[in-house]
Amino acid sequence: MLLIGVSVFPVIVILFYFYLRDKYEKEPLSLLLKAFVAGVFSALVTLLALSLANNVHLPESSVFTGALIKAFVWAAIPEELFKFLFLYLLIWNNRNFNEYYDGIVYAVFVSLGFACFENILYVTDQGMTVGIMRALLAVPAHALFGVAMGYHLSLARFNDTSTAEHLGKSIAYAILLHGIYDFLIFLYVGTAGISALLSVILVIAFFAFVIGLWRAGLRKISKHIQLSASRE
Repeated sequence: MLLIGVSVFPVIVILFYFYLRDKYEKEPLSLLLKAFVAGVFSALVTLLALSLANNVHLPESSVFTGALIKAFVWAAIPEELFKFLFLYLLIWNNRNFNEYYDGIVYAVFVSLGFACFENILYVTDQGMTVGIMRALLAVPAHALFGVAMGYHLSLARFNDTSTAEHLGKSIAYAILLHGIYDFLIFLYVGTAGISALLSVILVIAFFAFVIGLWRAGLRKISKHIQLSASRE
């Protein structure tokens, strides 16, 4: 139970943060709960899809190529595509999706539903240390991938002249950010012990990317809060 608590607690904290930032018209709790559950289902569908694709034989590759394939093909692309699909089906035509910030809120709830399910699997299997690391890094990262997705979903919803473009960006940016995040981790793990200098460079690159992810995410949140205020 302690490990489950460690898995779920950071998710709850981040969800409250995004919910409280919605200053002008709070979203219905029932719909937010549906978004969270949709995220859990997106994780289950992703797990099923990957298990079915597990028999696909890939040719031998370098550490770099292997990390790239693992990060994008086996993680970022299926995970973000299924998150987007569930998010779109749930809120695109919903009357409560009526402010710019709403896209971010719902996307984060879907993303953290996914992250919560994934976190429980990892932490109960690998222990407290992994739980703490994921609470500080992986769970917030999933939320920030959701920010990128929701940011462009709102632009697609409220800008009739560029709907298709922003729908594409909603998926593409979430995949790109997620893929880079995972790639740096997988490359670090794959090259561990080869070169101390390379390990240091990858650690610096990873944390520089995480800082950039946070800065860009907070700018997107602030911008859509301001746009939501202008619609009042």
